[in-house]
Amino acid sequence: MINTNATVLARGPWAPLSPQEAAELLAGADFPWWIAGGYAIELAVGETYREHSDLDVLVLRRDQARIRRHFDRWDLFLADPPGAGTLRAWPEGEDLPGQVHDVWCCRAPDEPWSVQLMLDEADTDEWVSRRDARVRRRLAQLGRVTSTGIPYLSPEVQLFYKAENVRAKDEIDFERVVPLLDVGQRAWLASALGLVLPGHAWLDRLKA
Repeated sequence: MINTNATVLARGPWAPLSPQEAAELLAGADFPWWIAGGYAIELAVGETYREHSDLDVLVLRRDQARIRRHFDRWDLFLADPPGAGTLRAWPEGEDLPGQVHDVWCCRAPDEPWSVQLMLDEADTDEWVSRRDARVRRRLAQLGRVTSTGIPYLSPEVQLFYKAENVRAKDEIDFERVVPLLDVGQRAWLASALGLVLPGHAWLDRLKA
């Protein structure tokens, strides 16, 4: 069981679940969730085209009590404070501080990290970006579902998150998925980037 006083280094061995394994883990969850990160882009594209060092799952902060119960047999650690390079244990019953957005999950203390939960905000039926509350999306439009039933974050929303600090793998994801975005998805992403990151290099490429 988790040591509630434990502090660990954020860096450590990862053996990420696959999206299918994550879907099996979250089967029956009483809260919405979506595969996020690079895996979400691959699910939108419909094929695997690069390696992944971790697995991100987006959840809503307002569901944190349900999330903690669902993972009651797991060891969960919080990036608190964010960016410090260490993680502290998340004991059952603790309400997460507002600055905590990432929860690292492993099955037991001697097991590698398997899942990273990313907590986002919501206002009734709208998702609200934790980076800028002006950027919103109806929860009904936030994700999609694969033919095998795996929920994943809509690619335009995932690209919005990737745009803040573009790495080589983010450029690959952008190039692979942008041709598949419809007019509405492109318009939403362009609007969000124009609001938060005006002048971003992706804006002109979204018009192509």
